[in-house]
Amino acid sequence: MSNPKQKILIVDDEPDILELIEYNLNKEGYQVFLAHNGQEAVAEAKKVLPDLIILDVMMPKMDGIEACRLMRTMPEFKNTFMVFLTARSEEYSEIAGFNVGADDYIAKPIKPRALVSRINAILRRNQPSEESADNKLEIGDLVIDREAFLVFQSGEKVVLAKKEFELLYLLASKPGKVYTREAILKNIWEDSVVVTNRTIDVHIRKLREKLGENYVATVKGVGYKFELL
Repeated sequence: MSNPKQKILIVDDEPDILELIEYNLNKEGYQVFLAHNGQEAVAEAKKVLPDLIILDVMMPKMDGIEACRLMRTMPEFKNTFMVFLTARSEEYSEIAGFNVGADDYIAKPIKPRALVSRINAILRRNQPSEESADNKLEIGDLVIDREAFLVFQSGEKVVLAKKEFELLYLLASKPGKVYTREAILKNIWEDSVVVTNRTIDVHIRKLREKLGENYVATVKGVGYKFELL
């Protein structure tokens, strides 16, 4: 069950969609608030300060993309999770969503249990990490030991270069979060002037060669995320 203090704002111009999502999130213990378009979403968000906002893309008065872009300029929503839930499945629409600050992009039709699981996973990023005192992450069959710079997969040691390890640790520290190439460069390579996007792609390829294809997912045109596939 969720933390009952966590608040979710659902924004959609279809009453049936609002009712379905509201019902399932209320069952999970969340406080749920509703809006029917982007303008209402901004006004309601200012009042209730939700932990997470679920936005449709195509809505009257102000669409979800513009509402997300506007709220991301406001300090009070700097750490608010924004999730698009929409029938728009085109790649350019998904890229537009991530470019204005979305944390996830979920395609309709809605599968309520899957949606709740995604929402739970996103909100867990704000909870204290399961990382132990000795800086270990345990996710699926992976154990990532930050202090020793070691990775174990199903009990077997995996040898990674330093930057490969740092990249894996960054992604795995927040499963599901999409890291743009710019964010990866800033976190891993800092101010190095010789590093390019191609460098990141090469390190991702090496991680996949050593760990398999089931951990690092590509978000086309945006970046990468850790996801147990």
